[in-house]
Amino acid sequence: MKSSQLKQLQRLYHQRIPGDRITTPDFSQRLAAISTEVNQPVCAYINRRGQVIRVGVGTPRQTQIPPMELPRYGAERLSGIRCIATHLKPEPPNEGALTAMALQRLDALVVLNITGAGFTRRGGGATGYVKEAYLAHLTPQESRTLITSPAAPKVGESQIQSPSWNISPPLDLDDLADQDLVDLVENLEAEFQREFIAQEVDADHDRVLIVGVMTSEITPLQFQDNLVELGRLVDTAGGDVLQTIQQKRSRIHPQTVVGEGKVQEIALTAQTLGVNLVVFDRDLSPSQVRNLEIQIGIRVVDRTEVILDIFAQRAQSRAGKLQVELAQLEYMQPRLAGRGRTMSRLGGGIGTRGPGETKLETERRAIGQRISRLQKEVTQLQAHRSRLRQRRQHREVPSVALVGYTNAGKSTLLNALTNAEVYTADQLFATLDPTTRRLVIPYGETNEHQEILITDTVGFIHELPASLMDAFRATLEEVTEADALLHLVDLSHPAWLRHIRSVREILAQMPITPGPALVIFNKIDQADSETLAIAREEFPLAVFISASQRLGLETLRHRLAQLIEYAVDCG
Repeated sequence: MKSSQLKQLQRLYHQRIPGDRITTPDFSQRLAAISTEVNQPVCAYINRRGQVIRVGVGTPRQTQIPPMELPRYGAERLSGIRCIATHLKPEPPNEGALTAMALQRLDALVVLNITGAGFTRRGGGATGYVKEAYLAHLTPQESRTLITSPAAPKVGESQIQSPSWNISPPLDLDDLADQDLVDLVENLEAEFQREFIAQEVDADHDRVLIVGVMTSEITPLQFQDNLVELGRLVDTAGGDVLQTIQQKRSRIHPQTVVGEGKVQEIALTAQTLGVNLVVFDRDLSPSQVRNLEIQIGIRVVDRTEVILDIFAQRAQSRAGKLQVELAQLEYMQPRLAGRGRTMSRLGGGIGTRGPGETKLETERRAIGQRISRLQKEVTQLQAHRSRLRQRRQHREVPSVALVGYTNAGKSTLLNALTNAEVYTADQLFATLDPTTRRLVIPYGETNEHQEILITDTVGFIHELPASLMDAFRATLEEVTEADALLHLVDLSHPAWLRHIRSVREILAQMPITPGPALVIFNKIDQADSETLAIAREEFPLAVFISASQRLGLETLRHRLAQLIEYAVDCG
């Protein structure tokens, strides 16, 4: 582009439009003349004070303002910016321009169709570069539906809501200049506000959009189970799932996980529904989170961060809070980089030395020191629990650990067997801290009473985050040090077989091989007969119970006595 053309574009910043007008004929013709000269579309962005705040060469889609740079953002209001754009073809605004308007929640979009050469006036020269103009603006959507968790939409039920907009018939510049911007914006924002309040959920809850990506590594059924489980995790963390978006890809996009078009769709859906949090169904790298937040304009988290948030809410004891903080810091540490120039890294060599430590290095060093201190405390916690176990082993009291997928009913079973008062709820990770209680069971052929210790441990989940595995090593040692395990399975869950595999995979990752395990199928009162028949055939040695209804508990006591006898003899 020529320097003279750049100067013409820069002069646009000195133009001032009346605050109650969308544009003026003079400004529109000037913009059209520059666009004609450079032979490209030009966009000018104007705030409500009538100041030109941004000029770009390209279409509204190409020149749109990144969401993070917009002055105002939300489903109940507009951004306070309007766009005046030129278009080289004589046609109404296309979908790309209208989508850019929706993504930025512009007050209005004006598209000026230019003639190309201008009208020749008497005496020579060209004037009147604008052939016709179109005015477009967003309109409220009265038919939006709120999808509340945990019933997240199934695969294929994306239910994507298209934005709603209004496009005027062709206008001349005088008619366009007569449009009252203040009246238009006030009426639109009043409608958006009424609509937003009508479908608003609890203000204390995050309004969540879930994004799932299916690759060739998993089956459609597993993908659907993962999305449903993520919906329950969000619900447990205190969020409301408004919608779920899915994409099938051969491989994950290295920068944004999903493709560019899908990112635009996510941003548009988030705008349309008033979402304030986007949750992805897989772990995201720090750069992916950064790229997505820049393009979508709201906070983006992954599955691990949701689980960590639940653990932080559930931790009651000092030991639990200690381990959760350690897991959160280990997760956060590699995600500190790239927060702008004020947190840039210190380097070595010419041109990289500075006056001192930057904010990034200060935070990183502080977190590193805190992690070291917490790891020492967790090691001390391990030693303390080890001494308690040695004391119990010295008294020769056998121990059993309850393990299983989260929400399988471990705490309910502990309460049913020992009359404990452990907190129970139909939620994921309802209990976090291990609880140990005494239990008397029949022993041997004479049915003499024997005292054992039974421990309720933290629930497992598919792909348990590595930071949690490391931070909760003191708690998980209750599993590896127990004489035997009771592996509890929720038979009413559609993915019960997958849950068994997930628990066994986590147990196999532990540094010490756990003792023998007895599989117990819980919630048989909620399972159908076909599922019961499959479970009996696949696991003939398993015990079938309902902890909440106290069904099969006597059988469980006798089988538990046999398990303890076998474990002690083998040990």
